[in-house]
Amino acid sequence: MEKFGRSQPVKRTEDQRFLTGQGHYMDDVVPEGALHAVFVRSQVAHGVITALDLDAARAADGVRLVMTLEDLKEAEIDTVINAATVKNRDGSPAAAPARHMLSTDRVRFVGEPIAVVIADTQAQARDAAELVLVEIDERPAKLDVDAGGETLHPEAPNNRAFDWGLGNEAATEAAFQAAAHTVSLNVVDNRVIIASIEPRGCQANWVDGRLHFAYGGQGVWAMRAQLAQKLRVEPEDIRVTTPDVGGGFGMKVMPYPEYFCTAVAAKKLGKPVHWMSDRSEAMLSDHHGRDLTSLAELAFDADHRITAYRVHSKINLGAYNSHFGQAIQTSLFSKVLMGVYDVQTTYLRVEGFFTNTTQVDAYRGAGRPEAIYVLERVMDRAARELGVDPWELRRKNFIRPEAFPYTSATGETYDVGDFNMILSRAGEQTAGFAARKAADAERGLIRGQGLCYYIESILGDPSENAKVEFCEDGTVNLYVGTQSNGQGHETVYAHFLSDQTGIPVDRINVVQGDSDQLPHGGGTGGSRSVTVQSTATLATIDVMIAAFTPYLADKMRVEESDVTFDHETFRAAGSNLTPTLTEAADMARADGRTDLLQHHARANLDARSYPNGAHVAEIVIDSYTGETWVDRYTVVDDFGNLINPMLAEGQVHGGVVQGIGQALTERVVHDAQGQLLTASLMDYALPRAAEIPMIKFTSAPVPSTSNPMGMKGCGEAGTVGALAAVANAVQDALWDHGVRQADMPFTPQRVWELLTHGSVAAE
Repeated sequence: MEKFGRSQPVKRTEDQRFLTGQGHYMDDVVPEGALHAVFVRSQVAHGVITALDLDAARAADGVRLVMTLEDLKEAEIDTVINAATVKNRDGSPAAAPARHMLSTDRVRFVGEPIAVVIADTQAQARDAAELVLVEIDERPAKLDVDAGGETLHPEAPNNRAFDWGLGNEAATEAAFQAAAHTVSLNVVDNRVIIASIEPRGCQANWVDGRLHFAYGGQGVWAMRAQLAQKLRVEPEDIRVTTPDVGGGFGMKVMPYPEYFCTAVAAKKLGKPVHWMSDRSEAMLSDHHGRDLTSLAELAFDADHRITAYRVHSKINLGAYNSHFGQAIQTSLFSKVLMGVYDVQTTYLRVEGFFTNTTQVDAYRGAGRPEAIYVLERVMDRAARELGVDPWELRRKNFIRPEAFPYTSATGETYDVGDFNMILSRAGEQTAGFAARKAADAERGLIRGQGLCYYIESILGDPSENAKVEFCEDGTVNLYVGTQSNGQGHETVYAHFLSDQTGIPVDRINVVQGDSDQLPHGGGTGGSRSVTVQSTATLATIDVMIAAFTPYLADKMRVEESDVTFDHETFRAAGSNLTPTLTEAADMARADGRTDLLQHHARANLDARSYPNGAHVAEIVIDSYTGETWVDRYTVVDDFGNLINPMLAEGQVHGGVVQGIGQALTERVVHDAQGQLLTASLMDYALPRAAEIPMIKFTSAPVPSTSNPMGMKGCGEAGTVGALAAVANAVQDALWDHGVRQADMPFTPQRVWELLTHGSVAAE
């Protein structure tokens, strides 16, 4: 394909190498002669370490090094993992206990790293790790998300990490007191494991005093900054690279203890060191997600218009604050707290609690899915209790198109939106539900329909970099500051540059994941990538055209002001020369103008974009067994203008499947001692292809005004909408059977118990 047309559904170019086994993931790029690291982890959830004997491990075959926290301290590094906190509602600081890279005195979750063994082979390292003797005086495990229980950190009395609030509490209470109707619902958002197709891994190698650190992450510059800070070296003395990455989901954004330990070990030994997690290790040591309960309340006037919204959430932080932790969970929750509804008064209270479950919770797209899930569940309950059609209740309370730009009660300014248009399109595509429900009933099946109207707040780091380089072989390198984890960035970015410049797409190489190639990059997270990166690419094209214009004006023998570029060729009245950018680069190279062969720009977006849309799920329940499945799924999304609709649809499909998985099958289970019972794919129920229906996707764009392309991010939208759509569909099916409280996951046993007893037995 010589020229890419705007919004063409082009297949991913990178899939050729992925599907033919030519991808380069962490285990594919192990340096020759690398040593291997294996971590010794706690086998109990909570306790005091009373003995740690490393002698047998150090004497084992092939072992080069065994390190504990004391060895890290002797290396004179900063061993405390960074953590972000918020202020409590009363203005006091939240709890901020120190978390070290390795534990020496106390363990707080099963899987917490205590020591690391470095050996010639992974098998030798594993064998030696089993020889490490760890004696632990067990303490009671704290598992519930509430105040009290065995204290995990002296800095957190009652294990409360923070008690944060947002909004006008007094005005919200007054609105509830004056309301004609009030509705409340306790909403449970079950814990999930990220389960990326490739577990975490890294490798480190020091050459001539400079560290080359490679890892499977979501950005290299933030990782470089963390390594520099903790290892106490200059950022310029570190190169961070990322090969192909098999899934991220936000879990791979932040630094983990293993990364720093691997870097220290490589420096001590003077050889490259490689570490790769296995699946059960990942399920124990990766950040989990969700795990919160919320009391959501809506106040309505006599016309069923929302006058106030109040939420009190309790979230599980795991054993420690994370690198983003409290700040991410609370801020992202608040940004879409009000959804798409015109409400002027709100109050959000979020309490975070430490538990002996995993090192950190609240990821896999933290904040946005949780906020919309809570809101759309209580909206569905309100429609049922008030006797109002759930579609009409939403329409009545939508922010009107003429009200944009609209500032929400939490301070977010939505630039554009036409929510009723989107919902109407969804309604047209889901007609015939009543007939399908009646037909199922004749066969002993129960059909339910659930609606969710979501909105997201997209930006993350508002700045991004791009660089374009013309190579001698006629190819063009586009260096980007984001990192693909499977989203198809190589295809999208190459086609976007081709569209804007006329450079043939098959000559464009997208280069990502190398901190030496650009001065800075924001990485990938929060659905920021395409919007922010494309803005940086546009800025780079402007720099490039401005640089070539005077050079070509001289070649054309015209004034600079006469030279124009039409997204494919340079032209000027009075000249027969019409060079393309690649031809202009060849001319510059022949003339020795190497300054014209490389161009760089940094762009900044001042405002967020707000993708939104309607998800409609239809589920069917076998009334005899409780088996529940999604039979139909319809999505109408406003992602603004799309570069590649096919990839946007693929993102939606993946997100919806993730949401269906959490709604129907996924659930993290610990026993009373804090042992993870779902630590393998034999026990943790990810969704299977046979359980997923065809997903109908329609794009109905209302272009954003926050970026030059009118785009809106779409990476997390599928999950944000799917949770409530499926849950509301199950509640719809069970409502006529007297069930008033139904919480995810809707496993056959749970649904059967709800149909039989009206409640779920204690688990």
